[in-house]
Amino acid sequence: MSAPSVLLLGACCFFCCFLSSFCSGSLASPGETEPPCPPCVPSACPALPPGGCPLGKVREGGCRSCCWRCARGEGEACGFGGAGTRTGRCRPGLEVPSPSRREGRNINTPFLFFLGPSIVTPPKDIWNITGAQIFLSCEVIGVPTPVLTWNKISRGQYGVQRMELLPGDRDNLAIQTRGGPEKHEVTGWVLISPLSEDDAGEYECHASNSKGEATASAKITIVNSINEIPTKKGASLP
Repeated sequence: MSAPSVLLLGACCFFCCFLSSFCSGSLASPGETEPPCPPCVPSACPALPPGGCPLGKVREGGCRSCCWRCARGEGEACGFGGAGTRTGRCRPGLEVPSPSRREGRNINTPFLFFLGPSIVTPPKDIWNITGAQIFLSCEVIGVPTPVLTWNKISRGQYGVQRMELLPGDRDNLAIQTRGGPEKHEVTGWVLISPLSEDDAGEYECHASNSKGEATASAKITIVNSINEIPTKKGASLP
């Protein structure tokens, strides 16, 4: 056999071996599926902090799905699943933008976290006499920071009949709102002075942001004398 034929035969054999290796998966390629995980052993999982997790705990992903980790919150790195969960998983209700939403962003740019509103401290029912000065308060939290509003609700046989956005045109009622006491929290008050018969009813604290809304309500009841004001738990005394 001539030298060129031998070289051609050798090249063919090498190419066939290369194709065989490529098809069998012996040559790793970018994005190739990782090998199966070994059994997850709970006793080998890292211990949680002695004081517990401030935002609760979540299951790890990937090969340590039987392990618990402290949930990550605002400003902390969160994984996207698979190998990314080594940085931690977000607290339920928080989200990290999907890869498609992160296109064009610098890899070192912090991710944004989002959380629907929740009521931290709801308003409490109030009993008092006419002429008194009273207030309702409500504390909410969310990311982005929620907008807090107040409504007076009139209910009928079939539910809500009328919802009045406060303060409206009331001369004896004022609304105050301020940020805090914590980051992304808002506290609001309804101030009524002097209290009149028309002010009796149900008042709703309403919080909303781009991720949802939350509400809590309390009632103002007019009594004839201070002696009629109940002292049960949850009642606000004058």
